[in-house]
Amino acid sequence: MFLLPLSVLVLLTRPSRSLGAEMKTYSQRTVTNACTLVMCSPMESGLPGRDGRDGREGPRGEKGDPGLPGAVGRAGMPGPPGPVGPKGENGSVGEPGPKGDAGPRGLPGPQGSPGPAGKEGPTGRQGNMGPQGKPGPKGEAGPKGEVGAPGMQGSAGTRGPMGPKGDRGAAGQPGAPGSAGTAGSAGAVGPQGPPGARGPPGLMGERGVPGDKGAKGESGLPDVTALRRQVEALQRQVQQLQDAFSQYKKAELFPNGRRVGEKIFKTGGFEKSFEEAQQVCTQAGGQLASPRSAAENEALQQLVTAQNKIAFLSMTDATTEGKFTYPTGETLVYSNWAPGEPNNNGEAENCVEIFTNGKWNDKNCKEQRLVICEF
Repeated sequence: MFLLPLSVLVLLTRPSRSLGAEMKTYSQRTVTNACTLVMCSPMESGLPGRDGRDGREGPRGEKGDPGLPGAVGRAGMPGPPGPVGPKGENGSVGEPGPKGDAGPRGLPGPQGSPGPAGKEGPTGRQGNMGPQGKPGPKGEAGPKGEVGAPGMQGSAGTRGPMGPKGDRGAAGQPGAPGSAGTAGSAGAVGPQGPPGARGPPGLMGERGVPGDKGAKGESGLPDVTALRRQVEALQRQVQQLQDAFSQYKKAELFPNGRRVGEKIFKTGGFEKSFEEAQQVCTQAGGQLASPRSAAENEALQQLVTAQNKIAFLSMTDATTEGKFTYPTGETLVYSNWAPGEPNNNGEAENCVEIFTNGKWNDKNCKEQRLVICEF
């Protein structure tokens, strides 16, 4: 079979208008070696084409059909292993598997040593009160006690100083009757003279000359003197009972009170100004509270604490600034001023008040304070 080189086939496919020139050039190049045209196998590279710069490019041919795929070549040698890639992220946690069957119970272990005692727990709440028990049998009456010996008669106390004269009341309105004074001691009884005829009362004559001493009578003075002393003692006891009854009767006008010695402090729980409080206590037969000792001051403190109010006391310095006195004009024999008091704040504090802690403070007399009377 006669095979033409690829370059000759290309020349044959060129247009006829340049085929002659092409062949002419080709024959000139191959005249010296015509044997190269007769080949038993295609040449590895064709003949060089001519310079086509002088010709015009022909129309582009249609795309040919794709050739048949070539035979599969042999597998090449395996390449070297690639580098290890980064560690992937952890996968999601799977669902828990089904619970396995319980294993056989093991043998009981040896008993452990007792642990230390725990701390004592808190005290439990008090239980409910149980039912009331049955009353027990009535006890036998005890033996009657012996009558006590009569107490000794107390001696009469000393008469107190006379108070200052009170202010004159309003015209036409009688004042409250004063309390009866203590009876004075009876004088010695003289000898009884003969009774004379009752005549019209005449003017009191001058004292006559003492007569002759009469004959000594029978002895009866010791009995009369003893009887008179008993009568005087009974009179004093009656007077004391009357005074005590009068004191209690006056104090009963107020519901709340405290007693210290012979004094009774009473309050009705209401508040007044100092002047009005004085009038209330005077009309009741007493006076505003005048503590003269720590015990009396403590009793007043209990009253103001129970009422939760501040109370007026009777003392003032209205006469002399800074010099507090009782209503009788006496200077104080006891005081319990708060620290820094009295200070006459605002130059208008002439009265005294007592706090719930028992301390004193000077205060304006026009303020309203708890009324506590003293009997």
